[in-house]
Amino acid sequence: MAIKKQQIHGYWVKFDEGVKEGIRYLRDDLQRNEAKTLFEAARLRGEAEFEDDQDRDWTLIYNRDGTFTLIRRTRE
Repeated sequence: MAIKKQQIHGYWVKFDEGVKEGIRYLRDDLQRNEAKTLFEAARLRGEAEFEDDQDRDWTLIYNRDGTFTLIRRTRE
């Protein structure tokens, strides 16, 4: 799958087609300040884990180039 890049609340996020629900959640469901908390946590710690309204698990990873990558986590 091709990697896409989109700006969400002022942050560049890289993702593939399999995580569109997570992108939509960050972009549309969270208010700017809520999303900023996740992005800043990822920037400071390297990654931030979160769950959306449908109990799907996501990880937002901070990249050295200043962008973020969103991946879906599987439950163990």
